[in-house]
Amino acid sequence: MLLVRAADIPEYVQDGVVDCGITGADLVLERGARVSELLRLGFGACTLEAAVLAESDASDVDDLRGRRVATAYPRLARAMLGERGVDVDFVDVTGSVEIAPRLGLCEAIVDLVSSGNTLRTNGLRSLGVLFSSEAVLIAGEDPDAAALRLAPVLRSVVDARAMRYLMLNAPESAVEEIAEIVPGSRAPTIVPLAEQGMVAVHALVPAADVWHLLPRLEEAGASSILLVPVERLLA
Repeated sequence: MLLVRAADIPEYVQDGVVDCGITGADLVLERGARVSELLRLGFGACTLEAAVLAESDASDVDDLRGRRVATAYPRLARAMLGERGVDVDFVDVTGSVEIAPRLGLCEAIVDLVSSGNTLRTNGLRSLGVLFSSEAVLIAGEDPDAAALRLAPVLRSVVDARAMRYLMLNAPESAVEEIAEIVPGSRAPTIVPLAEQGMVAVHALVPAADVWHLLPRLEEAGASSILLVPVERLLA
């Protein structure tokens, strides 16, 4: 296990120093590394966006044609704008890209954005997203057995984060209605209880749907509802 700068990881993987690595999808493209993406990991989300001063007359990315654009991601910015057919004059900078327009260095920037607070603080507004990034698991162009074994293990964790394990008690007569309410699984597991006419219902449900499901399940007759996190999920 090596802990190195995220920007260096694509090259470590490309050169075979390590079997696989975790870094940002944006850094993989910016470095032009010859690697394969095995899995998107669901954290470290950010977007590469074009932005201009709030008072600029530019209203969308197409309006940047022929203008000076500062960026710390020249390869990625050039590729994303090129796909849109937008030709600009790039100014390569490192760090504090957001202050470049106010200093008169450029008319726009292309930079990574997470919350957007930095743009607003510097009097900038976004013209749109050029690329969406997050943490990814990468391996060499021809992944070896070690990397291919690791990917499913991490995938089981990523998939589990989006799910919750639902357990509840209900009258047998309510099972059909409850099964229609519960999403995310082929069919819930039904287990008879000691109390006549009552069953336990177990199912996997999307975490994002939980707060919408609870009142509907109660209305359908569910009781003793329990939701727990899922540690691993192998579909």
